[in-house]
Amino acid sequence: MSNSASVLVVEDDETLREALCDTIQYGGYRVVSAGNGVEALKSLETETVDMVISDVQMDVMDGHTLLRKVKSVRPELPFVLVTAHGTIAKAVEAMREGATDYLIKPFEAEVLLEMVSRLEMTGAGHATGMVAEDPGMVSVCELARRVATTPATVLISGESGTGKEVVARYIHEHSSREQQPFVALNCAAIPEAMLESILFGYEKGAYTGAHQSRAGKFEQASGGTLLLDEISEMDLGLQAKLLRVLQEKEVERLGGNTLIPLDVRVLATTNRNLREEVACGRFREDLYYRLNVFPVRIPALRERPRDILPLARVLLQRHAQDRSMNIAPEAELCLLAHDWKGNVRELENCMHRAAIMASSDQITAADIYFEDTITPDPERHAQTSDNKALLDGGLRDKEKQLIVNALKTVAGRRKDAAKLLGISPRTLRYKLARLKEQGVTIPAVG
Repeated sequence: MSNSASVLVVEDDETLREALCDTIQYGGYRVVSAGNGVEALKSLETETVDMVISDVQMDVMDGHTLLRKVKSVRPELPFVLVTAHGTIAKAVEAMREGATDYLIKPFEAEVLLEMVSRLEMTGAGHATGMVAEDPGMVSVCELARRVATTPATVLISGESGTGKEVVARYIHEHSSREQQPFVALNCAAIPEAMLESILFGYEKGAYTGAHQSRAGKFEQASGGTLLLDEISEMDLGLQAKLLRVLQEKEVERLGGNTLIPLDVRVLATTNRNLREEVACGRFREDLYYRLNVFPVRIPALRERPRDILPLARVLLQRHAQDRSMNIAPEAELCLLAHDWKGNVRELENCMHRAAIMASSDQITAADIYFEDTITPDPERHAQTSDNKALLDGGLRDKEKQLIVNALKTVAGRRKDAAKLLGISPRTLRYKLARLKEQGVTIPAVG
């Protein structure tokens, strides 16, 4: 799965809001955005977020007022204020009122991502345990429990979306380091030019924009666990520097001359065959053997069919917004028959859509939409009376309803709606154009 944190960005300047959102998404995090405090409060009613980053000066409702309102209902939620130089004193005062930290404009992308990572690490945390009823996944859990009690470096492999980060967290939570930080770095999501400074940290003045010293991921994970997610995407030059840090157990910040000793357990994940990457010259052989002390392979979801329905129930409740929902037998058959090329991530998207579409507390086959077409499979659904009605001409209406509902859920944001629907933004634009031609009212951006 991707980085777990979800960030609510509140900024009334659309250009700056998009820049903030793009930067945070580069870090592998999910982003929800709002144009002012009122929109932000509405988003918090429908979205699950792990932190809020809000501008101070905004019309309708400013950042200070939003802070007080958020803290009255979610006192544990990390809240960062973005302020200009002239209002630093007020930002410091706001921290006494519950703000977690503040950013001073202008700031570099690395500073923003470092703060998001730090707040994720100190936030509410994540549910422990794994869903494992299939024998293949039960074996993975047993291996993870055994290796967790050792200091061994673990290389976790598997297709995208199988839950490699979930297994990494499971290892951390069953180790002697469980009370210490778990820090995850998505090597594929961060631009190459930024990755080194985020990983190793930097000193003030190390490069243009480095206005203050920052600890890297290795230092942030001191005493705990560092997950290098999708390690195969790392540049060869940086691989050499990483190898040295792992061998010497010490790190030197960019622009610094002091060696900082490390006490960090390293886990790594990959969705590629690293032996083949080594053979092709895309991955260092010495780093491969340094990481591959204890290999763990996560089976694809189609290889662990007995996990599909238990996972579907857990994921459905995650998106049911406090409703108690269940899955009808014919819908279960649809889920079991699907190929799940996107693995658990695809299944979660599917259950999120089903929770949106369901007209009752039971998910039917008519509510199941897969990512290839976002319409039900006629052959698979034809056996139920509800689906017969769909096949008599209601498929287009169902698709229209799904798109409109998705846009309403994300306040009209096309990019977020496409992600929710499991289709590309280009496909969504095409479908919206067709709907407009049919006279359908498309929800505007809120």
